[in-house]
Amino acid sequence: MLDRIEKLFIDVATAAIILLALMIFADVVALNLFKASVPDAVIIVRELMVLAIIMPLAAATTQRAHISVEFLTNMLPPRLVDRFVIFGTLFGIFALTPLIYSGGKELMHQINTGSAFYGDLNLPQWPGRLAFVIGISLCWLRLVVMACGDIRTVWRGGTLETAEH
Repeated sequence: MLDRIEKLFIDVATAAIILLALMIFADVVALNLFKASVPDAVIIVRELMVLAIIMPLAAATTQRAHISVEFLTNMLPPRLVDRFVIFGTLFGIFALTPLIYSGGKELMHQINTGSAFYGDLNLPQWPGRLAFVIGISLCWLRLVVMACGDIRTVWRGGTLETAEH
């Protein structure tokens, strides 16, 4: 189930990147040919960037594709490295929790107040906040699932390298 949701989020991020390119292209053309910009282009690009960055985060977490520093851990025994991986996953869960809380609090504030961006289109602020909360929450959930699986694998005497492949 999580895999399908992650795939959907990757598709949303891909669409956001395509829309970003089209929006920037349209704004540059409008500025150069018509001496006018696309209304609220900066706001739309900023909100699309949230989608492009946050939505594929859970899929990157699943593939363990985050930046890692391995030059020191390559010299350590695999059992110790496995424990470091579990520690990192648990730390990620701990680190994302306040982001989810504050993002949810901000989302509720935006929905309750009906805040909109200042601009020609008066775009509401809550869709970007909702995308942020959903994306970070899915990443948090993926970290919890991974931590449980990694702990179970190490507890049973396996190594995480064989569990991944």
